[in-house]
Amino acid sequence: MRILFLGDVVGISGRSMVLNNLLSKIKDHKIDFVIVNGENAADAGVGLTEEICKDFFNCGVDVITTGNHVWDQKETMSHIEKENRLLRPKNLFEPSPGKGFEIFNSKNGMRVGVLNLMGNVFMKKCDDVFQVAEKFIKKYNLKEDYDFLVVDFHGEITSEKNAIGHFFDGKATLVVGTHTHIPTNDARILKEGTAYQTDAGMCGDYDSVIGMNKENSINRFLKKKSTKHFPSIGDATLCGVIVDCDIETGLANKIENFIYGGELKNSH
Repeated sequence: MRILFLGDVVGISGRSMVLNNLLSKIKDHKIDFVIVNGENAADAGVGLTEEICKDFFNCGVDVITTGNHVWDQKETMSHIEKENRLLRPKNLFEPSPGKGFEIFNSKNGMRVGVLNLMGNVFMKKCDDVFQVAEKFIKKYNLKEDYDFLVVDFHGEITSEKNAIGHFFDGKATLVVGTHTHIPTNDARILKEGTAYQTDAGMCGDYDSVIGMNKENSINRFLKKKSTKHFPSIGDATLCGVIVDCDIETGLANKIENFIYGGELKNSH
């Protein structure tokens, strides 16, 4: 069982890279299940639309996760109620539209639980993520309620991501961070068998400032004349992780970086 997780898709550049390459990568790497964080996939680089969701599902994506930009395209608030393959962070204040957790069937008949969480430090206000996570693991169990569990932790700081990784160690197949748009070089199997990486990186143009136009971003830091952030449109890189899963235990046998195309040194 192989799971591919792709980090935040940013704007037209990142979106096109996913749409034009994902099906071939699924075939090349014998991927059974694909999760993509799509919260930056709209043209403006924030939020996503119903049409973008459909395009992703048609090119091989099984589940779309999100984060703090989930409601930036207003249509998502109604669309997420109709589309269970689109998740929002589970610890958003209730009542919020949609779900933060769901169990899906993979192409090879496995049950894959996907849990979307958002950090509390330097992020939009939401319920305490560790309290929500603790309630979750008291309710659900690996290999009983699902065969595999993937946790997308959308957060700003590495310590919070590290802590949630260890919290879920032995209880999840993969814990992977999103939001910071820069891939970290710490992919590993934790002591109790959970695959972990602090941040998957982004699917977007790395000749940028985390996916946004670099000249405009620099001017904003210099407090010079600038406009609202807008995505860079150069050649994109696909960034994420591939996890080989143990069907017997639901834990991970192997995790590796997945980097393809664009500015970064490619792993595949």
